[in-house]
Amino acid sequence: MDAETVLTTTRSVRRKLDLTRDVPQDVLDDCLRIAQQAPAAGSLAGQFRWLLVRDAGTKAEIARYNRATAEAAWAKYGHLVEQRALDSAQHLVRNLERVPVLAIPCMIGRPPADAFSQSAYFGSAYPAIWSFQLALRARGLGSSICGYHLQDHEADVAAALGIPDDVQQISLLAVAYTTQRDFRPAARPGLATTVYFDGWERTAPEA
Repeated sequence: MDAETVLTTTRSVRRKLDLTRDVPQDVLDDCLRIAQQAPAAGSLAGQFRWLLVRDAGTKAEIARYNRATAEAAWAKYGHLVEQRALDSAQHLVRNLERVPVLAIPCMIGRPPADAFSQSAYFGSAYPAIWSFQLALRARGLGSSICGYHLQDHEADVAAALGIPDDVQQISLLAVAYTTQRDFRPAARPGLATTVYFDGWERTAPEA
């Protein structure tokens, strides 16, 4: 699979995750090694960690916390979400404990308060997360970020996993093989409506 295909067809996979097929650790290791090469702020490059969860009981506990927050959010805001997207999210959250692997990316040290430092902090995590997702896609696996628990149950999940107080969970990814191999590029706004030149909403100069 060439780089452009990987970049344009890596979807947030929810309905088409194979909940019955095991994910070998050596496959995950390959993807994590690739993710380690993602760009990061120099002072934070060594602060990134992954926590992989396979234990059925632990996954069930994490899933319960995610559902508690997600169901409350859907009850309040679900009517504002496109039905197809809502159905997809609900399918994943309501089956989260069945996903073969839950991957929790973490940063040692809590998030800073100022915007500049936050940019470096989270900017040192998400490139690695995205690289991990791309590497999974190239090997026939899918993933979806599903971090509802961070809203009000981060401490509960930390307690369940023994995560120290000075470690921040950045997100949670559901990881599994996919039930289909081929995905298409998604519909996205065109460049004419999303790219500005030399100032906010300034259109490109004529050639």
